[in-house]
Amino acid sequence: MPILETKNLTYKYGTGTPFEKVAVENVSLSIEKGELIGVIGHTGSGKSTLIQMLNGLIRPTAGQVLLEGKDIWQEPKKIRAVRFRVGMVFQYPEYQLFEETVLKDIMFGPKNMGLDEKRARDRALEAAEFTGLKPELLEKSPFELSGGEKRRAAIAGVIAMDPEVLVLDEPTAGLDPQGRDVLLAQIGQYHKERGNTVLLVSHSMEDVGRMADRLLVMSNGHKAALAPTKEVFSQGEELEKMGLRVPQITKIMGELKKLGCPVDPSTLTVDDALKQLLPYLKERQGTKTTSTRPN
Repeated sequence: MPILETKNLTYKYGTGTPFEKVAVENVSLSIEKGELIGVIGHTGSGKSTLIQMLNGLIRPTAGQVLLEGKDIWQEPKKIRAVRFRVGMVFQYPEYQLFEETVLKDIMFGPKNMGLDEKRARDRALEAAEFTGLKPELLEKSPFELSGGEKRRAAIAGVIAMDPEVLVLDEPTAGLDPQGRDVLLAQIGQYHKERGNTVLLVSHSMEDVGRMADRLLVMSNGHKAALAPTKEVFSQGEELEKMGLRVPQITKIMGELKKLGCPVDPSTLTVDDALKQLLPYLKERQGTKTTSTRPN
């Protein structure tokens, strides 16, 4: 049984007014437990509206969201429990930090779930370690932290609730390259060790190309694709029509393939590209040396 499923999911803003606008229309998808799904699409494609429906932050105009086969709105009074099971990390989540100390902020979610002080503290300490927050930072005010540290504290607060599904909306937005790489590595480690389902919304094709098992492509409020990452990026021309692009290394390998190089045009990482190119270059160099050797 899928961990998350949507059936004909639709959401309209301003229903019944002259300003009515369809944000998401007739989206059906199925996500298996333990997958890491990349969610991509241009601005206004419906990504943010869709993910907010997945944990009940907004109620669909039509259609269903199923969590382990059960409609999350079947019992509206229990929607709060759904939000503990499908944890949401918003873009720039550090703006939601408010407690006196970092530790108290991370403990806020577990305590809201009904855990006692000790269990909430244990969960918070484990989540802080997972996200790379140094112990000496935990008793500081959240507002004393750097931008990257605030981001990790906010993510730790969601991880501490141990959600079955973790949804991250542009988690690296505004971070410098080093901070971005560290945070993505921690998200990857979290997924590997916990085995929980992760949805990663990102504008970086390189990031989702490197991390995601499958890609959900949104375009004009519709699901344009939900397929293995390589399969999606093999459709470069279609993505460009939607205002998206393939990772730079994939584009380079595609051009090399057109020139006759024996490479995989759907290559997603530099490491994989080197594994293919180095033997080819060595072979070419050997052929060149042989052809120019005097008789």
